Amino acid sequence: MLTYEECLHLSDLTEDEVEAIAEHEHTDPIIAMAMGHYLCCHKGESKVKKIILDDIAKAQRKGDKDHERVLRHVLTHFMKTHPSRRRKMAKVG
Repeated sequence: MLTYEECLHLSDLTEDEVEAIAEHEHTDPIIAMAMGHYLCCHKGESKVKKIILDDIAKAQRKGDKDHERVLRHVLTHFMKTHPSRRRKMAKVG
Protein backbone atom coordinates (compact mmCIF):
# COMPACT_ATOMS: atom_id res chain seq x y z
CA MET A 1 0.00 0.00 0.00
CA LEU A 2 1.26 3.47 -0.84
CA THR A 3 1.56 6.12 1.83
CA TYR A 4 0.12 9.61 1.49
CA GLU A 5 3.63 10.99 1.01
CA GLU A 6 4.39 8.50 -1.77
CA CYS A 7 1.16 9.41 -3.54
CA LEU A 8 2.00 13.09 -3.14
CA HIS A 9 5.42 12.54 -4.70
CA LEU A 10 3.87 10.67 -7.63
CA SER A 11 1.23 13.37 -8.17
CA ASP A 12 3.74 16.07 -9.15
CA LEU A 13 1.92 18.47 -6.82
CA THR A 14 2.91 20.00 -3.51
CA GLU A 15 0.99 19.46 -0.32
CA ASP A 16 -0.14 23.12 -0.46
CA GLU A 17 -1.41 22.69 -4.02
CA VAL A 18 -3.35 19.60 -2.97
CA GLU A 19 -4.78 21.47 0.04
CA ALA A 20 -5.90 24.34 -2.23
CA ILE A 21 -7.72 21.88 -4.50
CA ALA A 22 -9.26 20.11 -1.50
CA GLU A 23 -10.44 23.44 -0.08
CA HIS A 24 -12.00 24.49 -3.36
CA GLU A 25 -13.66 21.14 -4.08
CA HIS A 26 -14.67 20.47 -0.44
CA THR A 27 -13.09 17.03 -0.54
CA ASP A 28 -10.44 14.96 1.19
CA PRO A 29 -6.81 15.67 0.25
CA ILE A 30 -6.25 12.24 -1.30
CA ILE A 31 -9.17 12.80 -3.67
CA ALA A 32 -7.95 16.33 -4.42
CA MET A 33 -4.50 14.90 -5.13
CA ALA A 34 -5.91 12.44 -7.65
CA MET A 35 -8.00 15.16 -9.25
CA GLY A 36 -5.04 17.56 -9.49
CA HIS A 37 -2.79 14.88 -10.92
CA TYR A 38 -5.39 13.96 -13.51
CA LEU A 39 -5.81 17.60 -14.53
CA CYS A 40 -2.07 18.17 -14.84
CA CYS A 41 -1.69 15.04 -16.98
CA HIS A 42 -4.61 15.92 -19.25
CA LYS A 43 -3.96 19.57 -20.13
CA GLY A 44 -5.99 20.87 -17.19
CA GLU A 45 -3.34 23.07 -15.58
CA SER A 46 -5.50 26.13 -16.32
CA LYS A 47 -8.25 24.52 -14.21
CA VAL A 48 -5.82 24.05 -11.31
CA LYS A 49 -4.76 27.68 -11.67
CA LYS A 50 -8.41 28.77 -11.63
CA ILE A 51 -9.03 26.70 -8.49
CA ILE A 52 -6.16 28.44 -6.71
CA LEU A 53 -7.33 31.87 -7.96
CA ASP A 54 -10.84 31.11 -6.66
CA ASP A 55 -9.36 30.22 -3.27
CA ILE A 56 -7.40 33.50 -3.26
CA ALA A 57 -10.58 35.46 -4.05
CA LYS A 58 -12.43 33.67 -1.24
CA ALA A 59 -9.63 34.49 1.22
CA GLN A 60 -9.78 38.13 0.10
CA ARG A 61 -13.55 38.29 0.64
CA LYS A 62 -13.10 36.84 4.12
CA GLY A 63 -10.28 39.26 4.88
CA ASP A 64 -7.91 36.35 5.61
CA LYS A 65 -4.65 37.98 4.52
CA ASP A 66 -2.46 35.18 5.88
CA HIS A 67 -4.28 32.51 3.90
CA GLU A 68 -4.31 34.76 0.83
CA ARG A 69 -0.53 35.17 1.10
CA VAL A 70 -0.03 31.39 1.36
CA LEU A 71 -2.25 30.80 -1.66
CA ARG A 72 -0.39 33.40 -3.72
CA HIS A 73 2.84 31.49 -2.99
CA VAL A 74 1.09 28.26 -3.96
CA LEU A 75 0.01 29.83 -7.27
CA THR A 76 3.49 31.17 -7.99
CA HIS A 77 5.06 27.79 -7.27
CA PHE A 78 2.49 25.96 -9.38
CA MET A 79 3.15 28.20 -12.36
CA LYS A 80 6.93 27.80 -11.96
CA THR A 81 6.74 24.02 -11.76
CA HIS A 82 4.41 23.69 -14.73
CA PRO A 83 6.25 25.97 -17.17
CA SER A 84 5.02 24.32 -20.35
CA ARG A 85 1.57 25.72 -19.61
CA ARG A 86 2.60 29.05 -18.08
CA ARG A 87 1.98 31.20 -21.19
CA LYS A 88 -1.36 29.61 -21.87
CA MET A 89 -2.37 29.87 -18.19
CA ALA A 90 -1.43 33.55 -17.94
CA LYS A 91 -4.24 34.35 -20.37
CA VAL A 92 -6.81 32.71 -18.07
CA GLY A 93 -6.15 34.84 -14.99
